[in-house]
Amino acid sequence: MNAFMRLIFTSDFFYSIFRVTTPLLFASMGAVLSDIAGVPNIALEGMMLIAAFAGMYFSYVFGSAFLGLLCAILFAVAAAGVMAFFTLYYKTNIILGGIAINSLASGGTVFFLYLAAHDKGTSVSLPSKVLPNINIPIIGDIPIIGPVISGHNVLTYVAVIAVIFTWYLLKKTPLGYHLRAVGEKKEAADSVGISVIKTQTIALLLSGLMCGFGGAFMSMGYVSWFSRDMVSGRGWIALAAEAMGMQHPLGTAATSLLFGVADALSNAVATLGWPSDLVKTIPYCATLAGLAIFSVRAYKKSKNV
Repeated sequence: MNAFMRLIFTSDFFYSIFRVTTPLLFASMGAVLSDIAGVPNIALEGMMLIAAFAGMYFSYVFGSAFLGLLCAILFAVAAAGVMAFFTLYYKTNIILGGIAINSLASGGTVFFLYLAAHDKGTSVSLPSKVLPNINIPIIGDIPIIGPVISGHNVLTYVAVIAVIFTWYLLKKTPLGYHLRAVGEKKEAADSVGISVIKTQTIALLLSGLMCGFGGAFMSMGYVSWFSRDMVSGRGWIALAAEAMGMQHPLGTAATSLLFGVADALSNAVATLGWPSDLVKTIPYCATLAGLAIFSVRAYKKSKNV
């Protein structure tokens, strides 16, 4: 127990919380933007995986991390565009469309990895470029706080900006009002001249944009390579965070941070010799516990109404 407490109450542990929360923040903001417009995006996992592969491959090909990031975003947005095309314009069931994107990403990335490098699991021969870390002046020199806040990958700070951007977009802009109106009652929105399909398409594309950043972080920030299914359920955890945050960007960000704590905890206790199979279940057990609490609260609220 003493070793556990010494491991937890360190600046390295709190630093790791922000690091592992980064992809969750991006994906959960993507979930908020799509769900609030009435088009729940369960393809977050697949879009992040596509972005992770594209970021790794194109950063290697072009020799530039920022070009790799751009390609990761473009491919994730393209996947969102494909989903929007079939589900909104051709009325395919959006859940089935999301499952199709996830399945395509899981198998397709391995297929293209083999074509590009003859690697079947990990891009050993195609190391990706890494996006830079940012040392914040003055703050980085503050004892205890500095090592926790400063020195993160640039996308960690972009993730914080993404939360603020999502909140501002939904609460302060005409597009945000349109997204909320369409999600609450699309017939009423259509009656006042708001294009439902156009608005929902924008929501899915913005969701893909967020997934592009999250996926790029996985292969060019979290690590510097691509491996099969490396997103490891983060897209599904982001959906849980969005549900518990009740479609509010700040509430969703707070819930994502809690899941990030669970993920960081699993990484930390792995160094203590705990069984690896048990350690790997910690983030998912936290997700199930969080969803159970959310369900109980929602049930009590419905009974009071």
